[in-house]
Amino acid sequence: MRRTKSPRGAGAGRSRVAGCALLAIALGAGVAGCSSDGDPLAAEPYDAADRISFGGSVETDGEADPDKPLEVVAEDSDGRITDVTVVDASGRHVTGELAADGSRWHSTSPLAAGARYTVRVSTEDEDGAPGRKVLTFTTAKPSTAERLTVAFGPGAGTYGVGQPLTAELSAPVRDPAQRAVVERALKVESTPAVSGTWYWVDDRKLHYRPRDYWPAHATIGVRSTLEGVKVNDRLRGGRSEPLTIRTGDRVIAVTDAAAHRLTVYKNDEEIKRIPVTTGKPGFETRNGVKVVLAKERLVRMRSTTVGIAEGSEESYDMDVEFATRVTWSGEYVHAAPWSVGSQGYDNVSHGCVGMSTDDAKWFFDTVREGDVVKVENSAGATMEPFGNGYGDWNLDWPTWQAGSALTPGTAQNPAEQARLRPQTA
Repeated sequence: MRRTKSPRGAGAGRSRVAGCALLAIALGAGVAGCSSDGDPLAAEPYDAADRISFGGSVETDGEADPDKPLEVVAEDSDGRITDVTVVDASGRHVTGELAADGSRWHSTSPLAAGARYTVRVSTEDEDGAPGRKVLTFTTAKPSTAERLTVAFGPGAGTYGVGQPLTAELSAPVRDPAQRAVVERALKVESTPAVSGTWYWVDDRKLHYRPRDYWPAHATIGVRSTLEGVKVNDRLRGGRSEPLTIRTGDRVIAVTDAAAHRLTVYKNDEEIKRIPVTTGKPGFETRNGVKVVLAKERLVRMRSTTVGIAEGSEESYDMDVEFATRVTWSGEYVHAAPWSVGSQGYDNVSHGCVGMSTDDAKWFFDTVREGDVVKVENSAGATMEPFGNGYGDWNLDWPTWQAGSALTPGTAQNPAEQARLRPQTA
């Protein structure tokens, strides 16, 4: 767009009084209920862009179609749009793209049904004089489509720094574009702030983790802004309950299977070394990072649950004390008084990490759900990332990012964030 400076005098006066960019705002079948009456910015030192028109036809019920994009166009060839923010009454922002020449802006994320939106448009005329306009519109109420809700996990409480967040969808979402709509609506905030991303475990389940473990003593909130948003022709977002969890101390237990030793670190300081025994040949303990799933004061362990035939030489059936579970298939850190003579010297277990009863009680009392239990130097395979507990941390960061439905950088684009940042008076 060619822009020229007009000479000072009559021309300059015209531009500063009425020459701000003429805007056309198009939203699906149209927008209703938008006027300059009660504009909260009227008293601000702006030359408001008050010549506003709407593209498309306005429906008789005064509601706009939420399934069609929002577009803002500068109709004055000597003016340009400098900023657009669109937010609904619940604080949900609509993402968008602004043309390099400032001639138009269009939304890139879907609008919600049954919502009231506020559009703030900033303009600049050929002399650089600023214009500002605030508009409002409502979208039609949701159709009878199925509601997609999200159940967040693990549940309110305090966890270790290795605890991933989970999101369970009420219906499967397979299409990549539809997954992107869902994922953009799942908002995670933490204090202290860290960056992370979601990983699609399957069509219904997502996990969220940062690049490294969560900070100690953090507050982490997760919520869905999907309500009213169209996912596909038969599926629209429903209301979902938010979740807040907290983390405790940074507790990491590292088992060196070759050295037969478990070392516990708290907030990066070593606090205890424990002689242990791990899985013997044929029953090797899994390598890699696991996360504490539960603590069981007394648990009955039977060999048949891990595929060992009853009555065979390797079979067992016993009550075990102070059992800290790290896989759903039955791997624990637990008391093993029968193998004290081998602890610190040899690996004789069926895959669990065994220690004395006193040490097991100390470990049981020290760790909480979400704490990290890492095994290294075992001849076993690496802990699977999903399906047998939380092996999420065994995927490197690039692989984890590849499990997101969003192109890297899409959700964190600085220019986009600048356009979405709420304006202050």
